[in-house]
Amino acid sequence: MPVTVNIPTALRSYADGLDTLELEGSTVSQVLGELAEKHPKLKPHLFGDDGSLRSFVNVFVNEDNIRDKQAGDTAVSSGDEVSIVPAVAGGNPEDVARPVIKPDFTDKAKSVEMSKEEIERYSRHLILPEVGMEGQKKLKSASILLIGTGGLGAPLGMYLAAAGIGRLGLVDFDVVDHSNLQRQVIHGTASVGKPKIKSAEARIKDINPNVQVDLYEEPFTSANAMRIAEPYDIIIDGTDNFPTRYLANDVSVLQGKPNVYGAIFRFDGQATVFNYDGGPCYRCLYPEPPEPGLVPSCAEGGVLGILPGIIGLVQATEAIKIILGEGKSLSQRLMMFDALSMKFREMKIRRDPACPICGDKPTITELIDYNQFCGVPEQSFEKDVQKESEMAKQSEWDISVADLKKLKDSGETFELIDVREPHEYDICHLDGKLIPLGTLGAHIDDFDKDAHIVVHCRSGGRSAKAVNAMRKAGFKNVWNVNGGILRWADEIDQSVPKY
Repeated sequence: MPVTVNIPTALRSYADGLDTLELEGSTVSQVLGELAEKHPKLKPHLFGDDGSLRSFVNVFVNEDNIRDKQAGDTAVSSGDEVSIVPAVAGGNPEDVARPVIKPDFTDKAKSVEMSKEEIERYSRHLILPEVGMEGQKKLKSASILLIGTGGLGAPLGMYLAAAGIGRLGLVDFDVVDHSNLQRQVIHGTASVGKPKIKSAEARIKDINPNVQVDLYEEPFTSANAMRIAEPYDIIIDGTDNFPTRYLANDVSVLQGKPNVYGAIFRFDGQATVFNYDGGPCYRCLYPEPPEPGLVPSCAEGGVLGILPGIIGLVQATEAIKIILGEGKSLSQRLMMFDALSMKFREMKIRRDPACPICGDKPTITELIDYNQFCGVPEQSFEKDVQKESEMAKQSEWDISVADLKKLKDSGETFELIDVREPHEYDICHLDGKLIPLGTLGAHIDDFDKDAHIVVHCRSGGRSAKAVNAMRKAGFKNVWNVNGGILRWADEIDQSVPKY
């Protein structure tokens, strides 16, 4: 019986670019087994070495999440849709009565006054029965912490300010780069090189000078997260890495605050509300993070510039609904958006009673080391090396871009291999042979194992994998360009564009 399998953008390159497949099977395990057989490159992204479904991958049958102990035995019928949804980021156990997080802003709003200018500014809100003067005062009384002022944080900051949120906290320690301007619309060309939160503050104040803006120009870490989040009613996750996602989640649970979640990658987006109205937290959906490097970042995989606007505005809408106490929130529902097909889909998600932080017997009662939990080196999130976070770690088989320059100038015979994708090669390239990493295995016998070979990619990660594979295959004189073409552009040839 044919079952439709939906493949997310993040995994389509391992399925020959397909977004949907029609497969046969009477159970989920049979369908996924056939999927892995037809597209073996997908297998390590779906299953662990023991054959079990990876903990950072959810599988839905129609709208229901069936990732349970017996998930593979779930029956499917002709016409069903199986959707794969991967992650895009002490104390003694005690029985704990799970509180229902649903803040009421009515009392806070009673002491709020509205000026004549504010009444005129928010007039289109005030004539909505669902908002009115009482609702607008609720918005003014509310405080929201925005973690990140990049792709998602940009529309969030602007629209929440325009809506009249009384207090916004901005957490970021990055500076505006030219590559940000394609999607981070809160920043402009004149802000390149400036701290993002300073740029965001200026834009927010220009939109609405009535908003109090608090700036935290520092990494959001276990050491400061509880202090930073404490004054705010709602936490909004606009981050781009897994350690901060888990940290934001745990802070929201420990402080009893809603966590408005959004994630973007290439043409796909996700949004929901965690830790609200009896719903799940992020750990319920993704108990463990993927291994470092398994899920590419937007910097590696790209993102449609409009996508963070769409998802960020969904997040802003959810935050405003929570404050007003109106409508039905996304709690217990995961909204999925595919920009290429212009389709919104909704999946049911539920709280896991065994969740280590929001479950019935929580074992996480304080913040942990999130870099260690996600297997990420601590320095990757320090300000001084933020731009280096994607660079490969120095290894015994690395050479510097200066070494490559000397080699090119020497006239010595060597083979330069570029393992990026063709669309990346079109942006900028050195004089090398293009062999995308995914096709390297088919070409590895084309080279003399005794030849001098140098491999590069965008920032050094993919080329390091290529060199490791070639070394294992018997190549003795193959080397990785540490930092890739990005470092070449920084240190050797500034005319080479960066992306």
